[in-house]
Amino acid sequence: MAERRVRMVVRGMTCDHCEVSVSKALEAAGAREPKVDFRREEAVFLLGSEVDEAKVAEAVRAAGYRPEKVEVLEAEIPRPLGQAPPTSSRDSYDLAIIGSGSAAFAAAIRARDLGARVVMVEHGTLGGTCVNVGCVPSKALLRAAEVYHQAGHHPFAGIETRAVGVDLKAVVEQKRELVRVLRQKKYEELVGLYGWEVIPGHAEFQDGEALRVNGTALRAARYLIATGASPAVPPVEGLAGAGYLTSTTALELEAVPPSLAVIGANAVGLELGQLFQRFGSRVTLIEILPRIAPFEEPEVSDCLAGILRDEGMEILTGARLTRVDSTAAGKRLRMKVGEDLQEVLVSGILVATGRRPNTQDLGLDRAGVEVDSRGAVIVDETLRSTNPRVWAAGDVTPAPQFVYVSAFEGAAAAENAVNGAGRRVDLSVVPRVTFTSPQIAAVGLTEKEARERGCEVTTSVLGLEALARGWVNRETRGLFKLVADAATNRLLGAHVVADPAGDVIYAAVLAVQHRLAVADLVNTFAPYLTMAEGLRLAAQTFKRDVAKLSCCAA
Repeated sequence: MAERRVRMVVRGMTCDHCEVSVSKALEAAGAREPKVDFRREEAVFLLGSEVDEAKVAEAVRAAGYRPEKVEVLEAEIPRPLGQAPPTSSRDSYDLAIIGSGSAAFAAAIRARDLGARVVMVEHGTLGGTCVNVGCVPSKALLRAAEVYHQAGHHPFAGIETRAVGVDLKAVVEQKRELVRVLRQKKYEELVGLYGWEVIPGHAEFQDGEALRVNGTALRAARYLIATGASPAVPPVEGLAGAGYLTSTTALELEAVPPSLAVIGANAVGLELGQLFQRFGSRVTLIEILPRIAPFEEPEVSDCLAGILRDEGMEILTGARLTRVDSTAAGKRLRMKVGEDLQEVLVSGILVATGRRPNTQDLGLDRAGVEVDSRGAVIVDETLRSTNPRVWAAGDVTPAPQFVYVSAFEGAAAAENAVNGAGRRVDLSVVPRVTFTSPQIAAVGLTEKEARERGCEVTTSVLGLEALARGWVNRETRGLFKLVADAATNRLLGAHVVADPAGDVIYAAVLAVQHRLAVADLVNTFAPYLTMAEGLRLAAQTFKRDVAKLSCCAA
């Protein structure tokens, strides 16, 4: 009996109980395997050919809800898992994954949970960017730099510490061992645990229905592109000849460069610039836009710029790099800053101008898989590409390039590819953290973004001097900024500069995700002498001056 997978928009659901009621109504009308989500206002289910959609809609209406748009996600449900398609060879799979990073592993685990036969093709090191050359090694070195800096600059009386020098080779060797252990524990060992196949080598599409791996055809019912991204390098005259570091190669340096120009002042440039400044480099930060952290709130940018300058970093904004020359004295960077021409002479250059999706040499044109102007695979809400048998997830798509987004997308793509789940990916509430010291963390809309969307907004800005934790830490440089809808008082965005902002922001993620109002933050208990208390105090700041309250006053 043929079945089709259907999505129905269902209005009027408000809670988990509503999901149960709608599920029961669907099943009573003949639907199978209903998955109801009141937040998304939708139900996804299977219908046999003998079951009329109108009958199902009437059952939902009789249960007290409003069925609206009905959409067929798949006219034919995929073949039984583990059974090779009739046209395939004995080496065929349910899902073939290109890449082995966060998106790829999340997809493989979810697909195996669903009973699929999975193969993964990787031409480099298993584990992808995050564990090998991204999050893990960079944050390990950032923590080392933070500890070294604190040894020489802590604010407490009566405590004598010294920062006597940096053996970068030893620090990097320790980082390499950490990477090796985590790669083994979190990636290599999972392959055998879950039971999928890994093929070393380069994969490319030979057509819209098969891959070619190491010269041999590989066929699967579905394919997932999860090849990640690599550092992007701007086309500056002389840069390639002079030589430069990227976020990958900088993490392997075994000696601290005496001076370093960092091109780009978004997250990676800020993190690695402060890292080398604290290890002893004389760092010049060069940003083409008017301010560092250019996509954060202006108050955030100004706050962090002041802190970095206090640590000795030179910051040049509105600076357009025109040429790089290699001389006996070092690398000379020529740029236009405003209307002035300026030169910087340094011993090293670090390029931190973003990352470009890895879609070259995959044969995507032969497979009918389209990419955008940056080379990212174009996908729909279910992560399906322009080839209906091919999905993509993670940094290779236009999504925000965060490891947690990649893993989320990988799991969703696997469900959709293998099981026809029709799961939509909503990236409207994604937090971001820049691991400088202090950290920057944000979620939701900035004030400018909210106004551009037509919202009338109100904001509050609370400096850390209003927070007891700041005084106890003897560090009051930092802030909280909240953006709210003026009409409904609903929280639209939260922006924090503090240590540890990355831990604090999760509470704001929940508030924005679940459409809480500022008053909801005010009317909660915030543990005293935590940085998270700043969210509640910033919420109070909309209506009163919290500087005129006692420490724990409500």
